[in-house]
Amino acid sequence: MSATIGTGAAAKEAVVGMKHGAGGRAMRRLIEETLTAGFLDVPVDGIGLAAMDDGAALRVGNRWLVITTDSHVVHPIFFPGGDIGRLAVAGTVNDLAMMGATEPLGLTCAVIMEEGFRRSDLERVQASMRLACQQAGTTIVTGDTKVMGRGELDGIVINTTGVALTDAVIPDAGLKPGDRLILTGTIGDHGIALMARRHGLTFETELLSDVAPINGLIRAALAAAPGNVTAMKDPTRGGVASALHEMAEKSGVGIVIEEPLVPVSPLVRSAAEMLGLDPFHIANEGKALLGVRPDAVDAVLAALVAHPLGAAAAIVGTCTADHAGRVVLDTGLGRRLMAEPEGEPLPRIC
Repeated sequence: MSATIGTGAAAKEAVVGMKHGAGGRAMRRLIEETLTAGFLDVPVDGIGLAAMDDGAALRVGNRWLVITTDSHVVHPIFFPGGDIGRLAVAGTVNDLAMMGATEPLGLTCAVIMEEGFRRSDLERVQASMRLACQQAGTTIVTGDTKVMGRGELDGIVINTTGVALTDAVIPDAGLKPGDRLILTGTIGDHGIALMARRHGLTFETELLSDVAPINGLIRAALAAAPGNVTAMKDPTRGGVASALHEMAEKSGVGIVIEEPLVPVSPLVRSAAEMLGLDPFHIANEGKALLGVRPDAVDAVLAALVAHPLGAAAAIVGTCTADHAGRVVLDTGLGRRLMAEPEGEPLPRIC
């Protein structure tokens, strides 16, 4: 257990734990209490650090330059459906897309390796990054390489930064009462695939991560109803539950999720039950939550379903003026508050 400073609600932990990198309340609290100090008071012309969004958006003439950065420490680095290289590209491209920037100008890539890392594995990761870039319609334009001593790093760490221009920024705080929520596909695939690989679990059908660049999918959704997508978030660390709570809190709305409408594959549902996990808390790497104005939701859903990466998309909830900042789960038999995870139940997920 981590030591704390002070007592009660104001107590601060003296050391950083794994939960502080897991995408839930603990990570947001750490960032707000330490890493943003001194930066929030500096004004920016656009969306900066204070918004705690998927990236920043800076005004450039009559357009917006969207910038996002992410570091990747997934374990294992090769997993069913992908690897750390594909994850790095997809994660950064998807964060740009979540702010409405679906045509990335380019990515940076910094690679830190442990002495003894296999060159063949590095070449495999590089080939995966190249393929993911091709699928996203972008490329790596600059980078950096470092090597650390044996035992000073666990294999490989990759940092990627992406930049893109867009005419309109879509923040994750734009939900309004009456907006409908769409999930672009089944949830929990990425986290469960990694969990199964780590623990040597086998099933009749192999569990695969959903890791993929979804900027093309989001571009189709935005084009179907211009101006009618009000907020977006990709439910990575902390899963759908964490993303929903963050969107609800920032937007000042309540969210009601209809559990029977949430797409979960039977295999993921079974594996989650066996492992004692809630699919709402498990990371995804190729899905998005979209807030859509009610009169445009059918058009957006049709565009998503017509795309290969959105075939299982579904309308799963509604924003309300009641219960601001809360997420209510309607099970079909009753309603309860959806718990927000303190952190991702599986560390080093992305």
